[in-house]
Amino acid sequence: MRKFTPLNAIEEASRCLLCHDAPCADACPASTAPDKFIRSIRFKNLKGAAETIRTNNAFGACCALACPRERLCEEACARTGIDRPIDIGGLQAFAMDFEKESGMKILESVTPLLEKIAVIGAGPAGLSAASSLALKGYDVTVFEARERAGGMLTYGIITERLPKDAVDHEIGLIKDLNVKIRLNTKVGSDISFGEIQKEYKAICIAAGLWRAVIPKEFADAGISGVKSAMEFLAEANMGGAKIPENVTIIGGGDVAMDCAAAAMLSGAKNVTILYRRTIPEMPAGETELEFARNLGVSIIPNFILTGLVEENRKLTAVKATGVTWADRNTFSEDTVSAIQLRTELLIFATGLKPEDFDLFGVSLDKDGLIIADGSCRTSAENIFAAGDAVYGGKTVVEAVAAGKRMALSVDAYLSEGGLEQ
Repeated sequence: MRKFTPLNAIEEASRCLLCHDAPCADACPASTAPDKFIRSIRFKNLKGAAETIRTNNAFGACCALACPRERLCEEACARTGIDRPIDIGGLQAFAMDFEKESGMKILESVTPLLEKIAVIGAGPAGLSAASSLALKGYDVTVFEARERAGGMLTYGIITERLPKDAVDHEIGLIKDLNVKIRLNTKVGSDISFGEIQKEYKAICIAAGLWRAVIPKEFADAGISGVKSAMEFLAEANMGGAKIPENVTIIGGGDVAMDCAAAAMLSGAKNVTILYRRTIPEMPAGETELEFARNLGVSIIPNFILTGLVEENRKLTAVKATGVTWADRNTFSEDTVSAIQLRTELLIFATGLKPEDFDLFGVSLDKDGLIIADGSCRTSAENIFAAGDAVYGGKTVVEAVAAGKRMALSVDAYLSEGGLEQ
């Protein structure tokens, strides 16, 4: 993604074919309307471009930087069939920078005269819902267990890809809409769910996934130097991570790439990613993969972790074995291809699972995720859910879209007289 000057941005926007059906717009989960803001930039209406983005996306700047645009709007761009897609992410970032530097105030706060609504979780889904509801005049309070708002934007994406001042700026804009955020308030311990049910007319659950998925044999080994990706990234993003020389990461998604990049940028000399399939099969986005590789991260595909080596209960190395796949679900170990890597820190970036959502009194699936329909309604009448709590780990832009849908559903429920039922 390029850093545009006004002239460069106008030139890039002028490459747009001005498609009538705008496939790029259809490919944006959050309906940020790239066709409209690109057209505005093309005709030198930078204020209009910023207004389009901000009106449609409470995290317009964060999405510009963290969204996997290469497999969404830019992949759908009609220009791809001619030469290369429009740099939609770069133009969106340019417009959001213009908004910030110009001191524009696009969204005006509304006096909260309608019902009180609770949002549980101050990540992109929860804050997107809170923003939309506050603009409709609802009295919104967000409950966040951690000391800072932003969820994965704050704790799960490295600063080099998503500067924390960009996150804080957009959270500030949401707070300016009369959204109240109660930090360090974990529902179930710092405040009971029953208390929230008594005070608020509708409840939006947008809690993220924070519990690590670490195989039991490694989690219970009692060896220091084994961490989950979220534990490591939270420390790294808050400046508290101690990085040894040799780091190994298990996984192949965006989170694994962020862990690898964070380790390199924090001073590690050798960072290696072990992935059980081939590099083309890695779920990580091209941007994240390229960023990690350019930092010098090594990637070893078709290998699985098989053991830990320790000295005085401290990790010193990991053992891995090559695998051969018969099909997508069946593999056999190639014991000839066994390796041992010197490692003082092993990070598992192999997925996340939900916290205990039983306390909310809604139906859960076999994985412990909340069951909600397309309009974010749960099995409880006035409780709605969206984001990772429902769909598992998704992208930032999908979380923003889910939050918008949840806000529309809550508004429809209360407008239809849900309070009287």
